[in-house]
Amino acid sequence: MHASTYAELTRDISRNLTDLRSHHPDVMRGFNALSKAAMTPGALDEKTKELIAMAIGVANRCDGCLGFHAKALVRLGATPQEFREMLGVAVYMGGGPSLMYAANAQAAYDEFRGAAAAA
Repeated sequence: MHASTYAELTRDISRNLTDLRSHHPDVMRGFNALSKAAMTPGALDEKTKELIAMAIGVANRCDGCLGFHAKALVRLGATPQEFREMLGVAVYMGGGPSLMYAANAQAAYDEFRGAAAAA
């Protein structure tokens, strides 16, 4: 991660996507539609879907995913216990590299949770 906080990282990524939004609007609209369709509550609620997305972000070692999904999980009221249990499954599925990213995911969740509590 190049930014010093996950809040900075997510802001930087959002800003860096400006070029794609301008020059590839169909791609971005398509991605946004896919995201909305995948995350719409159905048999699974939105929080469960975000926990799955975070686990995949950990397993794929995606810093941006950690930031965006940690922020969403705090917004959706994921408890520390739920978050840690999800990290256990992510580590199980991804092995040692996922363990390293699980620590980063915890830092992202803690950062956004602390900011939400302070607000």
